[in-house]
Amino acid sequence: MVSMAAKLDKTRGRVQIGEPDPSLTGNGGVIAVTELIGKLSLIEALDAGIGPVKQRARGFTGGQVLAGMAAAQLAGEDFLCGLDRLRADAAGQQLAPVPGLASTTAAGVARRFTGKNWRGAEAGLAAATTRMTELLAPERVTALGEAPVTVDIDATDVEVYGRKKRGVAYNYQGQRCARPHVATWAETEIPLAADLLEGAEDPRSSVVALLGRAVAALPARIRGRAAQAGRKIALRADAGYFAGELARAAHGHGMVFAIGAKRVTTMWKALTGIAGDTWTPAISMEGAEVAVSPYRPGGWPPGTMLLVRRVRLDPDQVSADPRSRRRRTLHPDQRALPIPELEKEPEIYAYSFILTNLDVSTPSKAAAAEHWYRHRTSVENVFRDSKHGAALRHLPSGYTQVNTAWMWASLIAAAIAAWLHQLTGLTDGEDLLEGHGVRGGKAMIATLRKVLIAIPARLVRHSGQLILRLAPGAVLPDILAAVRALPAPG
Repeated sequence: MVSMAAKLDKTRGRVQIGEPDPSLTGNGGVIAVTELIGKLSLIEALDAGIGPVKQRARGFTGGQVLAGMAAAQLAGEDFLCGLDRLRADAAGQQLAPVPGLASTTAAGVARRFTGKNWRGAEAGLAAATTRMTELLAPERVTALGEAPVTVDIDATDVEVYGRKKRGVAYNYQGQRCARPHVATWAETEIPLAADLLEGAEDPRSSVVALLGRAVAALPARIRGRAAQAGRKIALRADAGYFAGELARAAHGHGMVFAIGAKRVTTMWKALTGIAGDTWTPAISMEGAEVAVSPYRPGGWPPGTMLLVRRVRLDPDQVSADPRSRRRRTLHPDQRALPIPELEKEPEIYAYSFILTNLDVSTPSKAAAAEHWYRHRTSVENVFRDSKHGAALRHLPSGYTQVNTAWMWASLIAAAIAAWLHQLTGLTDGEDLLEGHGVRGGKAMIATLRKVLIAIPARLVRHSGQLILRLAPGAVLPDILAAVRALPAPG
């Protein structure tokens, strides 16, 4: 029997490098993205919303530029020059949704965009999401509509370098950055609306308009199902949005809301009015309890209540540094105590405050409301996917318009991944049991790229047909068959 080492010895030094084969591509799975974009009429929807951005009707449209950038980011390209690398892939260009897009062309078209064009891009993305819901099975639509339909709003900072970058500013950490401000449909992790702010710009200054656009972008079919089930669209936001204006806007849209409150003096005063026997254990959070106070800040909508969560801590869980986040969550009477004195305290709690107009009339309803609010981190999944799966972790240009296009391409990439999971994943009602990954049934873009998109393949022509030859074990045939089985647009 010949050992493996002997076999390796026979081949070592004998394998030669041949001529480059233009029929090979490293991104054979991008065909699934192309087919999905076609089924949802994404480029057409984007173009209809954006409108013309050039005087001459030739070359690439605004929708093609955004879709081409998004496809490049899904394929793992981090910079604008990645468009040129993909353009040099002869076989891959026959599979791409927007073949032939160069980096200079994309940047030149993006620089022509105005604020009206970006609002149109939102409308185009919303139209594609609506088309996606029309392709879902009726029971899936019913489950999504009858479950909570939530708009999550948050912002994230993207650090940039270079003093000549436009549309950026120093944030509170001293980083020069821009600030994507995004509203998402939380249950599906699909972006709905977005703005690109400067790093020092307060998101509260534009959040009311962002909320209005996000609510309008929710598919009418989902909103209708929610209304039939007696559910209101919900809003979640963290303490960075602690402002009565946002609460009033949500109330005006007929929404329920839960907005984090800053730990200001009025909150601590309201805490003293909560009886000790009214605290109830929180759901799925060890050592945590919740209680309700009738306190409502001035100017907030009627029915607003203060929901308080406290988490019991051991002294060794608290830092001695007064600037640490956990120490800032302590009661003011304990916040400045050194560790030896803190250890003598009978109880140590970290507090969080939430203002909401949800029904918290019973302990169980209060615990359920707090548990639901705790899942507002779904918007952070979108940020993480857009940054580490797509390429929102940096902004590639000195021009604000190009960077805004790059942000939208990252969000469209996240939307494509979400659409793909919804349309081809294994579902059970509102739960996505298997979506080509293991994180709650939904793969992140990096996983999707590894198992589906960035897979080597050979594109050959046989009997007048193009045939994509894959390595054994690829999942692309099953996914592509599921996408192709969807009805065509129109």
